Amino acid sequence: MFINNINPVLLRIGPFDIRYYGLVYVIGFILGYLFLRYNISKKKLKLSYDQLDSYFLWLIIGSIIMARLFDIFIYSWPDYANDLSQIYMIWNGGLAFQGGLIGAIIVTILFCKKYKIHFYDIADLLVIPTAFALVIGKLANYTNSELYGRITDSQSTPWCVVFKRIDDYCRHPTQIYESIANFVMFGILSSYYIYHEKVRKTYRKGTIFWTFVLTYSILRFIVTFYRDELLYTFLGISLNVGQWVSLVIIVVSCVFLWKLWKIKPKTI
Repeated sequence: MFINNINPVLLRIGPFDIRYYGLVYVIGFILGYLFLRYNISKKKLKLSYDQLDSYFLWLIIGSIIMARLFDIFIYSWPDYANDLSQIYMIWNGGLAFQGGLIGAIIVTILFCKKYKIHFYDIADLLVIPTAFALVIGKLANYTNSELYGRITDSQSTPWCVVFKRIDDYCRHPTQIYESIANFVMFGILSSYYIYHEKVRKTYRKGTIFWTFVLTYSILRFIVTFYRDELLYTFLGISLNVGQWVSLVIIVVSCVFLWKLWKIKPKTI
């Protein structure tokens, strides 16, 4: 059994708090920016540095707004309805990745249309640092004592965690489960990217992007069985909201991957 009494505030400067949660988002966006900049320097992405700067500004705005709206209206509306002031307190957590992904897709589509760039030229690259950002992002959820798991005991689950900011029950550390799962996903995507880069095999644009979306959704669906969330029954099947959303995304991902593999591959 472990005890989580971590202070989510890393550093306090006067009235301002620097939290692990916010710091992880900054790191994630920096990693994504640097990775795309690297690919531009290697002539693998046809963008200017100025265009990249503009794209990332809107990417940050769009993904954060959609991540917040998704959490408010899909996952946690009853909580926000009881205290509307919480809507603006994003430093306390409450940014749904699936919403952020939708926001990033919308911004990328609009950007690519404006500059006549193929959507997958950016998307296939950006999901790789995004996968790593999810690894540390779940650790930030752990420091925030949010997205915790169901109650268990130290005998059946020796690694269970007591989140002191929540209660005195021992729970599944689902944030750690997801962090490990996301690390596996990062390894898969990175290996795929390196493999094609090294041996110059044929490649279908969009494969890495949809592999990321599919893998994330499958891992999220599995891990969420251990989360302490309400279940909703449909057609006799009881799942939580995150799992229902993941199922929809899994189906969409499979359809797009199936369509991609019907297309003649191109050499990268």
